[in-house]
Order: sequence, then C-alpha cells, then structure tokens
Amino acid sequence: MTPELLIGLTSVLAFYLAWNLGANDVANSMGTSVGSKAITLKQAIVIAGILELGGALLLGQRVSGTLATQVVQPESLAASPQLFVVGMIMVLVTCGLWLQIATSRGWPVSSSHATLGAIAGFGWMAAGAAAVNWQTLGSVALAWVLTPLMSGAIAAGLYGALRHWILEHPEPQAQLDEWIPWLSVGLLGVFGVLIVPTLSEAAWLEALPLPAHDPPLLLGGLAAVGITWSSWRRLSRSAGDRAALETVLGRFQVISACFVAFAHGSNDVGNAIAPLAAIAYTQRTGSVPLANFSIPFWILLIGGVGIVFGLAIFGKNVITTVGEGIIALQPSSGFCAELSAATTVLLASHLGLPVSTSHTLIGAVVGIGLLQGAGSIRFQTVRGILLAWVVTVPAAVGLSAGLFAIARWLWAG
Repeated sequence: MTPELLIGLTSVLAFYLAWNLGANDVANSMGTSVGSKAITLKQAIVIAGILELGGALLLGQRVSGTLATQVVQPESLAASPQLFVVGMIMVLVTCGLWLQIATSRGWPVSSSHATLGAIAGFGWMAAGAAAVNWQTLGSVALAWVLTPLMSGAIAAGLYGALRHWILEHPEPQAQLDEWIPWLSVGLLGVFGVLIVPTLSEAAWLEALPLPAHDPPLLLGGLAAVGITWSSWRRLSRSAGDRAALETVLGRFQVISACFVAFAHGSNDVGNAIAPLAAIAYTQRTGSVPLANFSIPFWILLIGGVGIVFGLAIFGKNVITTVGEGIIALQPSSGFCAELSAATTVLLASHLGLPVSTSHTLIGAVVGIGLLQGAGSIRFQTVRGILLAWVVTVPAAVGLSAGLFAIARWLWAG
C-alpha cells in the first residue's frame, strides 16, 4: 500500500471517529441549554458546529501532541515504525466503534478515556507493559478525578451566589441591574484570560499581516465586554418576575454554551486526530514521533468538520440524557454549570491535558443538584453514566489490544 493511500484511508477513519465523537460529546456543550429551553435543538446544532470547529482549529494542537507521543513510550517502537502505524489505525477503529455503541444507547461517555485506553492497549500488546508511560496515564487519570470535583464546586458556588444575590433577593430586578455587567465581564474575562495567550502563540496567526497580535485581540475583547455590558443593561430593564429573570439569564446561558463548545472543540478534537497526525508524521519521515510535533492544519480540519457532522446528525440521544436526565435545569443553573465546565476544560487544554468534557459538565450539573437538594438528582441516570465511564477504559484497552493482535498477525503473514 502506498503512503498516499494509507494516509487517505486513515483520514477516513479519523473522520469516522470525529463523527462519533461529535455525536456523543455535543451534549457536553449544548445539552444543558436545550434541557433548560434556552435554545432549540436546531439552534444548538448550528451554534455548537461553529464553535466546536473554531476550538478544534485554534487550540487543538496541544492535546493532540500529548496523546500522540506521551501515552506510549515512542522509543519502544522506534525500530518498527510500521507496527506503530498499525497500532494507531487500531486506535481509530476502537474508539470509533465504542463511541458509536455508546451514542446509540444515549451514554455520554468520555472520548478521552477511550482514546487513552486504546493507545495504552496497543502499546502494551506491541512492546509490553514497559512501553506504556504510566506516569502520564496517572497524571491524566488524576485529572479525570479532580476535574468533575473542581467543576462541581465552581458550579455550586456560582449558582449559590446567583440564587442568593439575585433569584431569591427581595428586589431581584435591582439586583439584576447591578449584577449583569459584572457577570458579563466575568464571563468574557475568563474566556479571554485562557484563550488570548494561546491564540497569540498560534503559528498560523504569525502569517497574518498584522503589526502586533496581542493589542488587537485585547482591544477586541474589551470592545466585546463593553458591548455586552450595555446590551445586558438594556435587556435587564425588561425583567420582572422569576420567569422573566430566567429569560434574561437564558441569554447568558447561550454565551456560556458557546464557551463550552469552544472548549470542547479545543480539547476533544485531539482524541480523533492524534492517531492520524502520528501516522502522517511516520509516513512522511519514516520514523516514530519522539516528542510533541506540529499538527498540519488539514488534520485539524478533518477532526473539526467530523465533529460538526456527527453532532448535527446523531447528537440528539446524548443531549437528552445530559440536558434532561440528571436534574431539571433552568437557564440560571444551566449557565452556572456550563461556565464552570468550560473554565475547567479550557484550563486543561492550556496545560495539554486530555480531560473529559463529559466528566466536567456532569460534575457541574450534579454539584448544582446537590446544592438544590439530593432529591432533585435522578440517581438512576447518574449511576448509568458512571457505569459507562468505568467500562470505557477496560473496553477500549481490550478491544484495541485484540484488534492489534489480529492486525499484526495479518501484517506479518
């Protein structure tokens, strides 16, 4: 098989994986907004499609590099680059199949779990347990535990403050007038702090004919804050009872949903394209990538477009589980859940950690549910989600190892 044909076939597999990733993980960015009736399902698909693609293209580089080079010791397979390619192909097949099964059942599983498990499975089978970078896996596994706790704590704190200072205040209208500008500044400020520095480092941005990148980005962010400040103040004057307050806060939830969609695209696209990027590098250079390397734009584009198509066509099942199956959401609680999840995931993306967006958002939703009272949580749904999370890693390891063993036997024959 020629290198060009191999790259073409693996590109199709990467698109298939990204398709299933989008179908499953769209709930992480838009499930709460649809569940709280802040936006319709069609609106969610359009908004998420644009922001997911943007996050994948702008910030997908770091997590992809971590997955491609730091889960399995590259040196252990340096003498057999084609065996490394076979293994990465099996990772694409394994993760795509598992996500398709989970989506058909409405399970919001973690694509990060599936990808890391699949890479570890083929690496173990190819070169033994010593080939797996257990320190990296331990760090990522620790992040899987800490991120839902962190997101849940932030969400509960935000919702508690919002409920105390606005929703249950004797004069909610006056409080809303005072708080909306600061909520706007806080929302866009967190986004700017995490996104602007990384955008300024992007290689493709250096090619743009701009004298300096940081000032335009900073000024654009300040202008966005100013516009949002004035628009929200005008909007707040129409608020009156609780339903009207929730309507206003629903506009905030749309912005926070965009925040989560961008964060999800920036982190989870790596799960789809890291194997393809590693294969392309190996075919181009004849050697296994030994450290983080540049991901070509066309590979990021395949991942981003695949996510968009998947969420548009098959995303409804998981949206229903996250948006309606855990707690009854209002725009106020949905806004707090999404903002806390996006902050947590974007921070992880900035550090290059492939965390689970599913974990962070569901942790946020459960955190708000605990603040409202344990009786508001549908624990049967939560148990099903937790079971799917627990099963994902061993299922991915076993399926990847088994497929790799078969592929290696066929390849050797």
